[in-house]
Amino acid sequence: MSIDVIELRNFYASPLGTVARRLVTKAVERIWPHAYGQTVLGLGYATPYLASLHASADRVIAFMPCAQGVIAWPRPTLNATALVEETALPLQIGSVDRIIIAHALETADSPQALMEEAWRVLTPGGKVIIIVPNRRGLWTRMDTTPFGQGQPFSRSQLSSLLQASLFAPETWGEALYIPPVPRPLALRSAVAWERIGAGLSLPFAGVHVLEAVKQLYRPVSARKTATSRRLSPALMPASSMQHTHHSDSH
Repeated sequence: MSIDVIELRNFYASPLGTVARRLVTKAVERIWPHAYGQTVLGLGYATPYLASLHASADRVIAFMPCAQGVIAWPRPTLNATALVEETALPLQIGSVDRIIIAHALETADSPQALMEEAWRVLTPGGKVIIIVPNRRGLWTRMDTTPFGQGQPFSRSQLSSLLQASLFAPETWGEALYIPPVPRPLALRSAVAWERIGAGLSLPFAGVHVLEAVKQLYRPVSARKTATSRRLSPALMPASSMQHTHHSDSH
């Protein structure tokens, strides 16, 4: 079930949401520091993470699922958002270069159908960043934030999903090692939490920040060639042999 767009907007306007946006944006910028000459699509509620690419990209648009609702973005400039069916995007095949998916995959009725639609609209070799709750993370255990909603994913589940929808993972990252509590002390120490968590590769980050590339062909897995059994001539039944010898004598 999708999260209401007003709840998402209110979360990112809160102190905890502001810190979360800053930390996740840093993880996105480590993968995509710019998007020169690119057309970028945000799918789900990705607008908090599109601002860093908005200045460099040729074009940035944001699609929000019908079940979630839509709000205008960016402000105060012309609106670049639209309300869409997440598995039937109003775009031509191969019309965008990059996609950021946030607050979409974990609430989708069919995550694979969503990824297949992303594959359809990406250019050959196009790339996607997926921001999705980590199954092992602390944030999934608290439903007071958007990252505690829907179905979280493990690395193996994401890998299987990408393989099934013809994507190859390229860069794995995590973010939100900070506990999901809006306490001032925790918020002030957010950068330290991220530095320690990433440095020690701790498993409880709140979200995966994953980059994957569109594949044009499904990779062929090596299969073990079955060894054919050596064929031996079948013995003729004794009754048939006797009949043959009797016929030859005549």
